Amino acid sequence: MNPSPTDLLSAAGASAPVARSDPPFWTAIVALGVGGFAIGTGEFVIMGLLPEVARDLGVSIPQAGHVISAYALGVVVGAPVLAVLAAGWPRRRLLMALMALFALGNFASALAPGYLLLNALRFIAGLPHGTYFGVAALVAASLAPPDRRAGAVGLVMLGLTSATLVGVPIAAWMGQHWGWRSAFVLVGAIAALACVLVRRGVPDLPAAQGASPLRELGALARPQVWLTLGIGAIGFGGMFAVFSYIKPTLTEVSGLPLGAVPAVLSLFGLGMVAGNLVGSRLADRALMRTVAGLLLWSALVLGSFVFTAHHPVSAAASVFLVGTVVALAPALQIRLMDVAGDAQTLAAALNHSAFNMANALGAWLGGVAIAAGLGWASTGWVGALLALGGLVVFGLALRQDRRARRAAAVPGGAQLPAASGSAVL
Repeated sequence: MNPSPTDLLSAAGASAPVARSDPPFWTAIVALGVGGFAIGTGEFVIMGLLPEVARDLGVSIPQAGHVISAYALGVVVGAPVLAVLAAGWPRRRLLMALMALFALGNFASALAPGYLLLNALRFIAGLPHGTYFGVAALVAASLAPPDRRAGAVGLVMLGLTSATLVGVPIAAWMGQHWGWRSAFVLVGAIAALACVLVRRGVPDLPAAQGASPLRELGALARPQVWLTLGIGAIGFGGMFAVFSYIKPTLTEVSGLPLGAVPAVLSLFGLGMVAGNLVGSRLADRALMRTVAGLLLWSALVLGSFVFTAHHPVSAAASVFLVGTVVALAPALQIRLMDVAGDAQTLAAALNHSAFNMANALGAWLGGVAIAAGLGWASTGWVGALLALGGLVVFGLALRQDRRARRAAAVPGGAQLPAASGSAVL
């Protein structure tokens, strides 16, 4: 008999699920959410300060966009490496160490004297991102009832999405008035606060019994893990293709004054908060249908941005809708946890590695389209194509899952139980 998702969480070193009204759940969620708020602010604020960074460092705006890709690549590399190396660490200690590294990376970024060193420091700052969210998701899911796991993960992600609503506009305002370096100082300070809150509010959960780097690497032998990562790495890239260049698009195409940009960035954050809450609820009800539906929604929203970007009001509305694409994150997080077997830490961390590969891919392809002379709004076409690419990978995942079910059929027509987390539309 295959283990249930709750069994897998227990095997990952988490405590038994408790009622959501239990105070430890909420103190842990708040602490983990502040860490997510710091990471979200640090990840997204640079997208609104590319012109300032480019001017200060003497590079073009598309070149300044490489700073975004450097951070994202840090997440891609750091998520698997740190998750494997720290497989035996107690969860709270690991979360504190990751957040401390993130704080130091951002303080150092504020002091970077040139373009190359800034890229290197953003890469370092990105290293703890994926493992932090992966471990935080495991802790949150272990404290929630089995049928509310996506909701619990969504609450942790609420820290990241609310950062785009509150943290990013504040940091962007600071960057415009006191220089882009001040934004990274703010991020480092929030991360330091998160270290304190995690120490006080997160249960001292041990690592999984028998946890080891070799066991965590076992997740990489599962086809569904790779296919789920592919959905995120490709399908989620469209949001970053558009948002990475949102400030020059709003000022050059939509005709918005520079002072109105922070307000529109707040709409993006509001869309992320709404998408995260709705997406996590839908994922608890019908996981795979939610993934498919959200990929189609992403293609529609991103494709329409090509046309709506030419008017201030419609552009602002579209920025809100682009933010809702983040609804895909909790669903893919739960899917990875379901198909990873006993390699929970690595799989959970790799979800954010995939999302930041999407960040790097989207920012790069968006920059290619702009540099090719297709215009700032052409990032919408790039985004729509990436969302459709994610839908293709989703179809491949369904096909592989069905083949695995048929291969598991025993003589006489009966079937062995499906792997945990398997689902069809």
